Amino acid sequence: MINPIIHTFNIFGYEFALRWYGVIVMLGVIVGSLMVERALKRHGENSDTIWDALIWVLPIGILGARLWFVINATLGGDPRYANDPAEIFKVWNGGLHIFGGLLLGGATLLFYLNKNKLDAWLFLDAAGPAMLVGQAIGRIANFINQELYGPPTTRPWGIPISAEHRLSNAYVNYSDLIKYPVETTRFHPTFAYEMLWNFAAAGLLLWIWRRYEKDIKPGTIFAGWLLLAGIGRAWIEFFRPDQPKIADLGISYSAVVSGLMAITGAIILMARYKAIHLQVAEDWEEEYQISTQPQPQAEPEEIVEEQKVPRVKKVAKATSKAVAVKKDSASKTTTKTPAPKKKPATRTKKSSE
Repeated sequence: MINPIIHTFNIFGYEFALRWYGVIVMLGVIVGSLMVERALKRHGENSDTIWDALIWVLPIGILGARLWFVINATLGGDPRYANDPAEIFKVWNGGLHIFGGLLLGGATLLFYLNKNKLDAWLFLDAAGPAMLVGQAIGRIANFINQELYGPPTTRPWGIPISAEHRLSNAYVNYSDLIKYPVETTRFHPTFAYEMLWNFAAAGLLLWIWRRYEKDIKPGTIFAGWLLLAGIGRAWIEFFRPDQPKIADLGISYSAVVSGLMAITGAIILMARYKAIHLQVAEDWEEEYQISTQPQPQAEPEEIVEEQKVPRVKKVAKATSKAVAVKKDSASKTTTKTPAPKKKPATRTKKSSE
């Protein structure tokens, strides 16, 4: 197995660990942001705004992800955070939930867009596929941490889980090594199932957006994200025994939230294309509202380069023509020498007969 810690730094007597989890999650954030930047640029919006917004969205999103995880665990009967509130701040021990990040991060993004008079639907549509890809990349970290796996399986793609990472809660007891031997027991890689679903869903949304770009209406891609992400996560939740369950329902809190996401996405899509009538959707914009912010100017070298190319071609063409004319005139003067003029023949007068 891969060591979750890449390197440990000792600074002023304090040890700081660089973990694969943090590196991979940040990689997912960067890739997702680059996707949003590209989508904004394609639609004529100032693409730098995503990086300005990320300064606010990222830290608040991480805070929301941590708080949701703590609340979710506490509702599921985990007493750690109630007994020792200091544990809430120990993010390096793991424990971020995507729903909390989406909730607070999304609220921050909307506040930023409204304050700067930017079209929220364009940014939300751009963020839909990007969030799927970013989350899919982040799931690789779950494999390194040996977490978010499912029940035992005999399928050939099952993965081994070491004894110290085995689940033991009110629902399962995989730490029973007699019943589940380390050498032979394999588990469903549910993180991989979600990763594959997210990549496929992102690819579908991007294809639809590019294929029907002229006909698609603002909000469609975001609604598609809600629908596909919700369906995928709700399905995955049935394979995850680590998630706290609602006692009366027998399903996890995350499954309920995922189902609500999918339902909301379906309602938005139907309202967007007039399958159902909602009063709040009557004045829905038909096209993206591009801001009047100044676009980034081209670098001076690029402008000079663009101007030089045609001039060089013209000079080269003119030079080649001049050389051809000179050669032609030279060949005419050297090859065609005028023949010497012949003197007219003299006629002698004949004597008269």
